[in-house]
Amino acid sequence: MPDTRSATRVRPVAAVAHRGDPYRFRENTLASVASALRAGADTVEVDVRLTRDGVPVLLHDPTLERLWEVRRDVGELTAEEVAERTGGGVPLLAEALHELLGTAGGSRMLLDLTDPGQAGPALAAVTAAGAAERVYWCGGVAAMSEVRALDPAAEIALTWKTAATPAQPLLDRLAPRWLNLRFPLADAATVARAHDRGLLAAAWTVDWERSMERLLAAGIDAVTSNRLDALLRVLRRRGVPRPA
Repeated sequence: MPDTRSATRVRPVAAVAHRGDPYRFRENTLASVASALRAGADTVEVDVRLTRDGVPVLLHDPTLERLWEVRRDVGELTAEEVAERTGGGVPLLAEALHELLGTAGGSRMLLDLTDPGQAGPALAAVTAAGAAERVYWCGGVAAMSEVRALDPAAEIALTWKTAATPAQPLLDRLAPRWLNLRFPLADAATVARAHDRGLLAAAWTVDWERSMERLLAAGIDAVTSNRLDALLRVLRRRGVPRPA
């Protein structure tokens, strides 16, 4: 019997590659970003940190220890020192943007901000690269408030970790396009509430196909995964349209 579940699915879903393609290459590296772009990610999510001299680089953790076995906070080192201690493994945000713009297709990059003061240098790098139309932003309230203050036109994905929907005054102030949910929170009711408020709903970080299937049934608009290949396979199997 044919599977008719995908026939009712009309909303497109974006496949978001978490930190690049980390099952094939080390996360938040140029190789990982490039692999995700080649594989067909609609968006590559990367994490931004600042070096001591204020240069935005791609790194999730505040220290270099987990990925690079260097027991130093990235904020204690200059960009040159980070490059020396990691053999050039930690890329500048500018280099990642160059990789994005040099890849055929319309893929985008989602910049995840965590610390105060990151928005200005990151926005400057995006502007210098001419990448504003290919970039959007995610993070908590404080980080997204900085982005909104500096760029009234920025596309924001407000990262949300509680079951309560953000209050309307907060949504009015930040004007996000997305509600970026921890995936256990992204049930059909929560997604519907986001849509009712004019928001797109995204879920992170989803690595099991059964969870991906549940999110599609809930009406999600974007799924972030470490397993891009599995996510693309589920979208193809269900005949889910992708963003234009």
